[in-house]
Amino acid sequence: MSSCRSVSFAQLRLLALEAQGSPRRRGHHTLHPRLSDPIQRFFNVLQPGTYVRPHRHEEGRFELFVLLAGRAGVLTFGPQGEVVETHLLGEGALAAVEIPGGLMHTVVALAPHTVLFEVKPGPYGALTDKDFAPWAPEEGQREAAALLATWERHFPPDPTPSTP
Repeated sequence: MSSCRSVSFAQLRLLALEAQGSPRRRGHHTLHPRLSDPIQRFFNVLQPGTYVRPHRHEEGRFELFVLLAGRAGVLTFGPQGEVVETHLLGEGALAAVEIPGGLMHTVVALAPHTVLFEVKPGPYGALTDKDFAPWAPEEGQREAAALLATWERHFPPDPTPSTP
């Protein structure tokens, strides 16, 4: 009996299909067995149209995004919500980006079935994990979709042809 944890690409494809049908348009699969673990590591599947409210983690608590499939944009923001940096994760661009603690950021799915592997320090606490940007609408508000559309325009269109 193996004590190693493993995740197959078939499992990630199934997770992507589940995310496609979910109201939030995303899903995740954790590798860490407990929320109290000192290192949180998980697969995050994002579908276009998902809104990740800009947030920051406290100083010293980084967040690492590693792209496994699809395309994603990572944006960082100034105090009034102005875009300061953009990072394109995808073929011909970046494979990973690490966001330092204290930096307001979000991630945008730029292709269907985008899969990110994320690593950040634990333990995880729903009330203490992140501070949300006061200038950004909450998830589910009508203004969130409009804001997401402006962020998407910071990235070039996908150069791969779509299949009919």
